[in-house]
Amino acid sequence: MTTRTAAQRHAEARISHQARFTNCPTNRLLERIGEKWVALIFKELADGPRRYGELARAIAGASQKMLTQTLRRLERDGLLSRTVTPAVPVRVDYALTPLGQSLVPVMQAVTRWAEQNIEQIDVARETHDAQQH
Repeated sequence: MTTRTAAQRHAEARISHQARFTNCPTNRLLERIGEKWVALIFKELADGPRRYGELARAIAGASQKMLTQTLRRLERDGLLSRTVTPAVPVRVDYALTPLGQSLVPVMQAVTRWAEQNIEQIDVARETHDAQQH
Protein backbone atom coordinates (compact mmCIF):
# COMPACT_ATOMS: atom_id res chain seq x y z
CA MET A 1 0.00 0.00 0.00
CA THR A 2 1.37 3.38 -1.00
CA THR A 3 1.31 6.12 1.58
CA ARG A 4 0.52 9.62 0.35
CA THR A 5 1.40 12.81 2.11
CA ALA A 6 -1.16 15.48 2.91
CA ALA A 7 0.40 17.64 0.19
CA GLN A 8 -0.03 14.84 -2.37
CA ARG A 9 -3.66 14.27 -1.34
CA HIS A 10 -4.28 18.03 -1.58
CA ALA A 11 -2.70 18.18 -5.04
CA GLU A 12 -4.82 15.23 -6.23
CA ALA A 13 -7.96 16.84 -4.84
CA ARG A 14 -7.10 20.11 -6.59
CA ILE A 15 -6.59 18.34 -9.93
CA SER A 16 -9.88 16.47 -9.52
CA HIS A 17 -11.73 19.70 -8.70
CA GLN A 18 -10.22 21.50 -11.70
CA ALA A 19 -11.32 18.66 -13.99
CA ARG A 20 -14.91 18.82 -12.64
CA PHE A 21 -14.91 22.63 -12.93
CA THR A 22 -13.63 22.53 -16.51
CA ASN A 23 -16.27 20.00 -17.56
CA CYS A 24 -19.19 21.57 -15.68
CA PRO A 25 -21.84 22.66 -18.22
CA THR A 26 -22.91 25.64 -16.11
CA ASN A 27 -19.37 26.96 -15.77
CA ARG A 28 -18.71 26.44 -19.47
CA LEU A 29 -21.83 28.43 -20.42
CA LEU A 30 -21.23 31.18 -17.86
CA GLU A 31 -17.69 31.55 -19.18
CA ARG A 32 -19.05 32.30 -22.67
CA ILE A 33 -22.04 34.50 -21.79
CA GLY A 34 -19.93 36.36 -19.25
CA GLU A 35 -17.60 37.64 -21.96
CA LYS A 36 -17.57 41.40 -22.32
CA TRP A 37 -19.71 41.92 -25.44
CA VAL A 38 -21.94 38.83 -25.45
CA ALA A 39 -24.89 40.30 -23.52
CA LEU A 40 -25.00 43.32 -25.85
CA ILE A 41 -24.81 41.11 -28.93
CA PHE A 42 -27.71 39.01 -27.64
CA LYS A 43 -29.70 42.16 -26.86
CA GLU A 44 -29.15 43.46 -30.39
CA LEU A 45 -30.00 40.14 -32.10
CA ALA A 46 -32.99 39.24 -29.89
CA ASP A 47 -35.40 41.04 -32.23
CA GLY A 48 -33.98 39.59 -35.43
CA PRO A 49 -30.98 39.51 -37.77
CA ARG A 50 -28.62 42.46 -38.00
CA ARG A 51 -25.90 43.41 -40.42
CA TYR A 52 -22.36 43.55 -39.11
CA GLY A 53 -22.25 47.34 -39.51
CA GLU A 54 -25.45 47.73 -37.50
CA LEU A 55 -23.99 45.62 -34.70
CA ALA A 56 -20.75 47.61 -34.79
CA ARG A 57 -22.64 50.90 -34.45
CA ALA A 58 -24.90 49.59 -31.69
CA ILE A 59 -21.94 48.19 -29.74
CA ALA A 60 -19.68 51.17 -30.30
CA GLY A 61 -17.35 50.34 -27.40
CA ALA A 62 -16.18 47.11 -29.01
CA SER A 63 -13.27 47.27 -31.41
CA GLN A 64 -13.78 45.64 -34.81
CA LYS A 65 -11.35 42.88 -33.80
CA MET A 66 -13.10 42.13 -30.49
CA LEU A 67 -16.58 42.21 -32.02
CA THR A 68 -15.52 39.88 -34.83
CA GLN A 69 -13.80 37.47 -32.43
CA THR A 70 -16.84 37.37 -30.14
CA LEU A 71 -19.22 36.81 -33.06
CA ARG A 72 -17.02 33.96 -34.32
CA ARG A 73 -16.98 32.28 -30.90
CA LEU A 74 -20.77 32.52 -30.65
CA GLU A 75 -21.08 31.11 -34.17
CA ARG A 76 -18.73 28.26 -33.26
CA ASP A 77 -20.90 27.53 -30.20
CA GLY A 78 -23.99 27.32 -32.44
CA LEU A 79 -25.63 30.33 -30.79
CA LEU A 80 -25.69 32.53 -33.87
CA SER A 81 -25.45 32.17 -37.61
CA ARG A 82 -23.49 34.22 -40.09
CA THR A 83 -24.82 34.72 -43.61
CA VAL A 84 -22.67 36.25 -46.35
CA THR A 85 -24.51 37.73 -49.33
CA PRO A 86 -22.35 38.52 -52.37
CA ALA A 87 -22.76 42.18 -53.18
CA VAL A 88 -20.63 45.27 -53.46
CA PRO A 89 -19.76 45.64 -50.67
CA VAL A 90 -20.30 42.13 -49.30
CA ARG A 91 -23.28 41.93 -46.94
CA VAL A 92 -22.79 39.96 -43.70
CA ASP A 93 -25.80 39.28 -41.50
CA TYR A 94 -25.88 37.72 -38.04
CA ALA A 95 -28.87 36.08 -36.41
CA LEU A 96 -29.48 34.01 -33.33
CA THR A 97 -30.00 30.33 -34.04
CA PRO A 98 -32.88 28.49 -32.35
CA LEU A 99 -30.37 27.50 -29.65
CA GLY A 100 -29.34 31.15 -29.23
CA GLN A 101 -33.00 32.24 -29.15
CA SER A 102 -33.63 29.75 -26.34
CA LEU A 103 -30.97 31.57 -24.28
CA VAL A 104 -32.58 35.03 -24.72
CA PRO A 105 -35.10 34.64 -21.84
CA VAL A 106 -32.26 33.56 -19.55
CA MET A 107 -30.17 36.58 -20.53
CA GLN A 108 -33.19 38.86 -20.06
CA ALA A 109 -33.85 37.39 -16.60
CA VAL A 110 -30.23 37.96 -15.58
CA THR A 111 -30.43 41.53 -16.87
CA ARG A 112 -33.63 42.22 -14.90
CA TRP A 113 -32.14 40.70 -11.75
CA ALA A 114 -28.97 42.77 -12.12
CA GLU A 115 -30.88 45.99 -12.68
CA GLN A 116 -33.08 45.30 -9.62
CA ASN A 117 -30.24 44.30 -7.30
CA ILE A 118 -27.00 46.01 -8.35
CA GLU A 119 -27.51 48.86 -5.87
CA GLN A 120 -27.71 46.38 -2.99
CA ILE A 121 -24.54 44.70 -4.22
CA ASP A 122 -22.77 48.05 -4.46
CA VAL A 123 -23.82 48.95 -0.90
CA ALA A 124 -22.70 45.55 0.40
CA ARG A 125 -19.32 45.96 -1.29
CA GLU A 126 -18.84 49.45 0.12
CA THR A 127 -19.82 48.26 3.61
CA HIS A 128 -17.48 45.28 3.41
CA ASP A 129 -14.59 47.36 2.11
CA ALA A 130 -15.10 49.98 4.85
CA GLN A 131 -14.96 47.26 7.51
CA GLN A 132 -11.69 45.92 6.10
CA HIS A 133 -9.80 49.16 6.78
